[in-house]
Amino acid sequence: MSSEIKNIVIIGAGGNLGPSILNAFLDASPFNVTVLSREGSKSTFPSGVKVVRADYNSIDSLAVAFQGQDAVISLVGGAAIGDQENLINGAIKAGVKRFIPSEFGSNTVDPKVRAIVPIFSAKTGTVAYLKSKESEISWSSVITGPFFDWGLKVGFLGFHIPSKTATLIDSGTAPFSTTNLHQIGLSLIKILQNPSETKNKYIYVSSFTTTQSDILAAVEKLSGEKWTVKHVTSKELIEIGNEKLKNKDFSGIGDLIKAVAWGKEGLGDSRPAGLWDERLGLEKEGFEESIEKALGGKLVGEK
Repeated sequence: MSSEIKNIVIIGAGGNLGPSILNAFLDASPFNVTVLSREGSKSTFPSGVKVVRADYNSIDSLAVAFQGQDAVISLVGGAAIGDQENLINGAIKAGVKRFIPSEFGSNTVDPKVRAIVPIFSAKTGTVAYLKSKESEISWSSVITGPFFDWGLKVGFLGFHIPSKTATLIDSGTAPFSTTNLHQIGLSLIKILQNPSETKNKYIYVSSFTTTQSDILAAVEKLSGEKWTVKHVTSKELIEIGNEKLKNKDFSGIGDLIKAVAWGKEGLGDSRPAGLWDERLGLEKEGFEESIEKALGGKLVGEK
């Protein structure tokens, strides 16, 4: 079987990550791109993009949708992250060469991370299933850390732009690896352009490794103002997150992820696992430039 990849299909091209991945492939890749959407979905995509629909509960329906495809990129979210076996089996039945499961975040390989965020076991379970099918299909699983530009915009990184308030976890000095959305798209392109080197591996990428304190210093510099700083411990966040989950409040998962990403144990730092940025030929991104681009002038008075 030739390892060359020409045709790729993206599942879940909506959401927080999907549009950036799709745009990166449309703008900067040599691949023929198709989007897969659920039957009955009302999601819309850029004009000219080929869209196919399938019943995600039917392996036969998925196999028809995947016919002629060389690689599948899964960006499914929520509960669907732990329910990717049908997608994998449909891809195998269609003769797809490479499956990239929905990962894109914390280092789920680390048992300490999974102990804090048990839902991450769904991601490692998917990779375990792919490993059991390596004679039929190859895989690559991509660890990116938090989405940097998205996280700044929505406040997930702990920075509330309108009020110029920063919430630092465990003093904010733990290093963490983080990636801009577009850079994730570029990394996927590079992975599929190097199928032999990236076959059956976890791939760690990042735009840069930084700290919450470094971000605070940068946003104060760019805004020309001192920010209000609040503090919380990772232990408190874990307690809050678990209490929310006991009450079926799934926003608690976000609290647990924040405790992993910025807690004093440094579980958000991907460097010890070995970053692939240079191996893939990804260009370095500027830290302050990424902040300015992400916030689009909102540091200097826009609300």
